[in-house]
Amino acid sequence: MTTTTDGRAEPLIKIANVVAGYVPRVNILNGVDLEVANGELVGIVGPNGAGKSTMLKALFGLIPVRDGQVLLEGEDITSLKAHELVERGVGYVPQVGNVFPALTVEENLEMGVFLRPAKTKERIQAVTGMYPRLGERLRQRAGSLSGGERQMLALARALMMEPKVLLLDEPSAGLSPALQDQVFIRTKQINNTGVSVIMVEQNARRCLQICDRGYVLDQGRNAYTDTGEALLRDPKVIELYLGTLAKVD
Repeated sequence: MTTTTDGRAEPLIKIANVVAGYVPRVNILNGVDLEVANGELVGIVGPNGAGKSTMLKALFGLIPVRDGQVLLEGEDITSLKAHELVERGVGYVPQVGNVFPALTVEENLEMGVFLRPAKTKERIQAVTGMYPRLGERLRQRAGSLSGGERQMLALARALMMEPKVLLLDEPSAGLSPALQDQVFIRTKQINNTGVSVIMVEQNARRCLQICDRGYVLDQGRNAYTDTGEALLRDPKVIELYLGTLAKVD
């Protein structure tokens, strides 16, 4: 574990004053800050259009960062290519298009570890041990899986490279309440193995219930930051955000 000059533990991920957007001169993020410690589960919530998914895409090099910095263990990774970030231990599961439907489950998992082909067999055994249902469906086309199974496959493929930190973009979107709950349970299980997680979620209350710390974004800026438990009790957060974003009690 590295430390800062004042002796504090270096954050695993640090986003400092990041400005980013999809088209020239139009910013979605307007100076966002975020820190994630080793082994921490951090939730990002906020209204539609707040910049939640944009933050993950900026972190993962999918959109240009116009100002500010993204650090991984103190190293500047701002705007590195996705494959370079995967090699450094950053995994990413997008909200949509997160599996290759024409490929089998096994082929999808192989794609997840293409940078380290020698570890393919070992890692498939590891992730199917975590998700036995995928082990039963290795020869099945991913496009024929249920929504919950596709989400499970997307998570498993991201874990093939043994990431230090996993970025999840709306993992419960479009799933039934029962399957949504399974996503949160799986996310917590992954985090309990030591993988840090940054989770963007529209189901704000459920996300804050499981995360160590939460960030509330609004209009591309940090509105509130605290532990998940504290944000759930904060009267202002409840009034301004949880009343419309919470889907479950």
